[in-house]
Amino acid sequence: MLDWLQSLSPIQQALAAALFTWGLTALGAGAILATREVNPRLLDGLLGFAAGVMLAASYWSLLAPALEITQGAWLPIAVGFLLGGTFVWGADKILPHLHRKEPLEAAEGLKTSWRRSILLVLAITLHNIPEGLAVGVAFGAVAYGIPEATLGGAVALAIGIGLQNLPEGLAVAAPLRREGLSPFKSFWFGQLSATVEIPAALLGAAFVGIALPVLPYALSFAAGAMVFVVVEEVIPEVSRSGNTDLATLSLMLGFVTMMALDVALG
Repeated sequence: MLDWLQSLSPIQQALAAALFTWGLTALGAGAILATREVNPRLLDGLLGFAAGVMLAASYWSLLAPALEITQGAWLPIAVGFLLGGTFVWGADKILPHLHRKEPLEAAEGLKTSWRRSILLVLAITLHNIPEGLAVGVAFGAVAYGIPEATLGGAVALAIGIGLQNLPEGLAVAAPLRREGLSPFKSFWFGQLSATVEIPAALLGAAFVGIALPVLPYALSFAAGAMVFVVVEEVIPEVSRSGNTDLATLSLMLGFVTMMALDVALG
């Protein structure tokens, strides 16, 4: 597979990776076609696992290569990391969205009359923007000959994000099904939440090619955005049902899984 990826252009590599991560989201959302109810403990455990994958990917696949590029200079990495978190924070304040298990009155972002189902989809869509950017930047760094970035590491990042997208697809589809949507509509909106990863990945890969000097900022920007999503969105969400121990252990398992993937492939 690595030989095949090496034959592609940076944009094509990013597109293939983004289609892979979207496909796993669709696979997760597809589970709703077989069942109406999903065990809340199971879903919280899966989302905890996804949070661990994102945290590990933020360091092993993004921050560590950025630090190698700058030869340990921390200031560019710190600036990019904080800008990434600030970007998601700003989008969080603007884009209307609603988290799982919350009443409609708790919707965040600009006030709107949109239906609850749309707001639930937008919540996960917001999560997926930094994930797509991370994939695109990782493959762009490899394709443009950055020595510190490896194709195996970029593939590991795509696999890790794909793994954490499995429960995210289900996390969108399941509450929509409970809201009364048909199984197909629940699946459709579940997979739709990840389509934003495709243009985000293409943008990330193209940006690296145009402005190579900002690569450390781009890598750390993606890391900061993903860490913000985990700490501000995912962890509080899986703790609302009282499944804190399960979510924490699942997070640690996800972290170790992503770390092992990056070391093995990178």
